[in-house]
Amino acid sequence: MPLDARELGRRLRERDRSAAPAVLNLIEDRSAAARGRAAALLAELSPAALGGEAPAHLVGITGPPGAGKSSLLSALVPTWRGAGRTVAVLAVDPSSKRSGGSLLGDRVRIEHDPKDDGILIRSTATGGRLGGLAAPTREAAHALAAAFDVVVVETVGVGQSETDVEEVCDTVAVVVQPGSGDTLQFLKAGIMEVPDVLVVTKADLGDVAERARRDLAQALTSLGAGSVPVVAASSVAPVSGIEELAAALDAHRDRIDVPATRLRARRLMALGDFVAEHGEVALRALGGRREAERFLCTLDPGLQAPALVSALRERASRERAPTS
Repeated sequence: MPLDARELGRRLRERDRSAAPAVLNLIEDRSAAARGRAAALLAELSPAALGGEAPAHLVGITGPPGAGKSSLLSALVPTWRGAGRTVAVLAVDPSSKRSGGSLLGDRVRIEHDPKDDGILIRSTATGGRLGGLAAPTREAAHALAAAFDVVVVETVGVGQSETDVEEVCDTVAVVVQPGSGDTLQFLKAGIMEVPDVLVVTKADLGDVAERARRDLAQALTSLGAGSVPVVAASSVAPVSGIEELAAALDAHRDRIDVPATRLRARRLMALGDFVAEHGEVALRALGGRREAERFLCTLDPGLQAPALVSALRERASRERAPTS
């Protein structure tokens, strides 16, 4: 007999982290029956049910393959735990075309104590979505935010295809390695939106890492974003910059309007899911993207993305229905 979805939501809302694996299993099940149960679960974790936004800091960690994201998280996670904060990491892997599941299993690459119940690390698949975050990943991040202090979404890639992580997370850190000019070129060309924090890994390389940090800082200044911190960090001995990075992430969140950021993210997520499910024809039935966004602004701000998608679907059906 399947676990009661509302009960799972209630347990997570009360910060019972032992419910998290079952919650993630339900969210990742995309069958029709599971979708209804997942919507009920997410309703239990909505701002209306929580009495406000979930308390976690949603952190996006992105950057090209090989930049050292997993190694960086292996150092960041114990830093957060040492400060008494619970941490969940959703490590996004490419999807298997055959099974739809994740291929790489990032959880094995992030070092952690498996006996520590204050840490949850889960691999999740892209589902073939261009932006790198399938609907289950985004729903999982918002669900876990009710029970953990920090929820990290780690993705592979950099540039326009990574806009999804910005929509989901409060703070986004882009990780680059010294000697790679890709990020600098992306910034200059305007391809990449300005990140909230830039991280240069392998600071133990010395001058080459410092030169990369300085070049990126100058590029940000030329774009009028000189206040964006560029942190040089090393996750290998001698470990350095990790506490500075953690502080930079926290400082960014302290500066933003979290409720407004989360509300915008839910609406963008719902609109993206609606178009992915029903196509541009359904969007045109709503009068286009701007009209759809205006409609979403009329709905209860405490609704989660699945409920918003349902409202869009119902509105589109009414608009397409023949008039007598």
